[in-house]
Amino acid sequence: MTEVLPVHEVPARLGSFLAFDYGLKRTGVAVGNRLTRSATPQPLIRAEGDARWAQVAARIAEWQPDALVVGVPFHPDGAEHENTRRARRFARQLHGRFGLPVYEVDERYSSTEAHAAGARAAEVDGVAAAVILEQFLRSLA
Repeated sequence: MTEVLPVHEVPARLGSFLAFDYGLKRTGVAVGNRLTRSATPQPLIRAEGDARWAQVAARIAEWQPDALVVGVPFHPDGAEHENTRRARRFARQLHGRFGLPVYEVDERYSSTEAHAAGARAAEVDGVAAAVILEQFLRSLA
């Protein structure tokens, strides 16, 4: 199995998802499902480095998702940058540590959408994770 899978290859049996808006200091989290095609922000993961993994493991244990989704940032023109590489590394590590399918979603403008939805500064990362997950869910057949 490849580590990170293309969105168009999501088997119908996968119904529940946990999404991450990766950041060096804060990681937004959202949970959602295929049936409702909606996502709900969860409390942020406020940890760096290896300390983050215990909190990620706790969320996975709590929600028991069928698969994971990671927002991957790009420049407006589609070019990659350092945070693109960091988010992709995080996605690979998720797969390696937890063995769940991981899907990447282009997350350009997710924070802008979160702000436009009225999210306060403290809520932006979680709302952005929900935006990412809902974009992913809408793309499913």
